[in-house]
Amino acid sequence: MNLFFDTGVSSSGKTIGFGPIIRGFESFHPNFSAYNGIYMGITDEILILSGTANPQLSEDVVANLGLKLGNMEIRKFADGETFVQIEETVRNKDTYVIQPTGRPSSSESWMELYCIIDALKRASAKRITAVIPYYGYSRQDRKNEPRVPITAKLVANLLSEAGAHRVLALDLHAAQIQGFFDIPVDHMLSKNVFLDKIRKDLDMSNSIIVSPDIGGVGRARAIAKQLNLDIAIIDKRRDRANECEVMNIIGDVKDKDAIIIDDIIDTGGTLIKTMQALKKAGMRRIYVFITHAVCSGDVYERINASDIEKLYITDSLRVMKDRLGSKIEVLSVAPVIADAIRHIHMELSISVLFDK
Repeated sequence: MNLFFDTGVSSSGKTIGFGPIIRGFESFHPNFSAYNGIYMGITDEILILSGTANPQLSEDVVANLGLKLGNMEIRKFADGETFVQIEETVRNKDTYVIQPTGRPSSSESWMELYCIIDALKRASAKRITAVIPYYGYSRQDRKNEPRVPITAKLVANLLSEAGAHRVLALDLHAAQIQGFFDIPVDHMLSKNVFLDKIRKDLDMSNSIIVSPDIGGVGRARAIAKQLNLDIAIIDKRRDRANECEVMNIIGDVKDKDAIIIDDIIDTGGTLIKTMQALKKAGMRRIYVFITHAVCSGDVYERINASDIEKLYITDSLRVMKDRLGSKIEVLSVAPVIADAIRHIHMELSISVLFDK
């Protein structure tokens, strides 16, 4: 349909051809059968790029959209500097950069993301959305000791300065991190991915949702509400990073099955102590759902040697499949991210996805 031609004016003063054009425009409906939701005819307007932190997740996201990743070269100089070159035109395109800022290095992943965004900005991309499945430095979100930085805010500032117009994040460690930005932030949740798995595979007749700390109560309560289950809370004291002591269990857990909900597993020390406390209190079986598998050190081996029935993690970070063992299963968040990208690109509401 060509909307750019001279319609002229009739003797009655009406614009010639204007009515048919409007009727044709109003009757036009995008073909959603093509490209699995990204409709035919707009693929030239969108470009999705992937950093090196988790290329498999990026491939799964574009597969859900019926698209392909854009071409880009990323390499390191001999001194460790990051070099980025986008190998196709991005002028006036709606661009998305998928890059979790975690393993193998949060600092390097952030720097790589900044370089890609700067390259897009200087190449006249119409809009740049940073898709950050895991927000590195999110645990440094407040000044809880003297003379320490708020690094979660620092990396947010740098992201805006690099040229990002929008951020798409998944299960931020603290929802308040959205306030660190002066650009729009779409905060997606893995809740529905977990709910689907719980309803499909777990017996909920004698189960209870467990929050491993006070800060995760909201996350656990949201799932407990959907499943109509009670909630228990672990009261713990953390003296320093990756070290904690379980103090009390709030709630009746005796002779029940636990479904622990958390956002990050790093060394696994907190989870192991939580499970030990629950077992001591009379808990039967323990299932754990965690979004971001940072998994430092020998955490895979520790989990597989523990009393846990099953640990479910997502692919928001690169998964070491050869170390999963029999007690760890990976759930994909690629459909969640793909749906969010589709809605952002087509200027649709994001909130409708939360209860999808």
